[in-house]
Amino acid sequence: MDPKIGRLVGPISPPGTTASVLCTAGMTADPALRIRTIDARPVLVPMRRPLRTSTGAVEQAPLLLIDLHTEAGVTGLSYLFGLQPFTLAPLRSLVESLAEPIAGAELAPLEIERSLRSRLALLGAHNLAGMALSGIDMAAWDALARAHGMPLVTLLGGRPGRVAAYNSNGLGIMPPAEAAAEAVELVAEGFGAVKVRLGRASAVDDLAAVRAVREAIGPDVVLMSDFNQYLSVAAALERGRMLDGEGLAWIEEPVRADDLAGCARVTAALRTPVQIGENFSGPFQMRESLVMGASDLVMPDLQRIGGVSGWLRAAALAHGFGVEMSSHLFPEYSAHLLAATPTRHWLEYVDWAAPVLREPLAVEDGHVVVPDRPGAGLEWDEAAVARFRA
Repeated sequence: MDPKIGRLVGPISPPGTTASVLCTAGMTADPALRIRTIDARPVLVPMRRPLRTSTGAVEQAPLLLIDLHTEAGVTGLSYLFGLQPFTLAPLRSLVESLAEPIAGAELAPLEIERSLRSRLALLGAHNLAGMALSGIDMAAWDALARAHGMPLVTLLGGRPGRVAAYNSNGLGIMPPAEAAAEAVELVAEGFGAVKVRLGRASAVDDLAAVRAVREAIGPDVVLMSDFNQYLSVAAALERGRMLDGEGLAWIEEPVRADDLAGCARVTAALRTPVQIGENFSGPFQMRESLVMGASDLVMPDLQRIGGVSGWLRAAALAHGFGVEMSSHLFPEYSAHLLAATPTRHWLEYVDWAAPVLREPLAVEDGHVVVPDRPGAGLEWDEAAVARFRA
């Protein structure tokens, strides 16, 4: 069977779920539920498995923890991933600055998002400013779900359950034998799918790594790959054709993220599905990519797509184009959102925030369990937060 056909994983949400949320979630049943303050705390969390990609190594997770406090005493929680420690100070400043004009506003996430996006119209709700907006949006949705005493997925019209996940911790640029050994360890943590990073100096070395990992994990474990934008279009065509017979579930970000035309050329030429989306700057760019046929699959990043509000719009686009949609990072939130996404595919699981959480996500038989606690299910381990405070 053509690997680009028939890859839906898990049940499909009822038609209209996302649209109905967009029509109704802008209102809150309790007009007295208003935003009081928003706090932002930077932490540097050591990563259990350093991430070594073609673009560099990451050994600590720079996170900005966001607490949205309401007058009613309900607090919504979210976090941002700054990629590099130097981003934490400007991210914190942006979150605190955007919090000022919405102090006293009703807890209506879509209205809050519209107001903040309007303030950023001339600057553009992209990059760090867009991430700050997303963090506030996520915390607002979390607070609204908590105020109604229900999990976020329930507020969005879905229900708690399980979503298929792949283990994306580690498995970076390393010798093939080391990659094979680490892949076995990742599978042993309860997963039936893992992702190997590619982008070595030699195409032969990339192929050797893929084959070593495949031999180690066996034919029944799903294997994804990720070039992290390492290749030119010509090189992507060469390496993609070389990998076409290796049984990969997808080839992720083979070329520069903003080269949608180049990615469309690669997508059209390969039999292996091409996956992009973590760098979509909002739903409009995702729509442009879908219209161009820049990939077979999409995987928006929650802090770049526009938070929960942006995700809902992205899910509607993926549904309309008939494209499977996976998540990028933020598994605690993404589990809820994928469970309410019509064309849900795979959840990317990383444990980078786990050290500052009271109850990290549970994994069962290759799936992440969507918590049935109110909101997204986040609760900070304050002792750990103090220990890792940046």
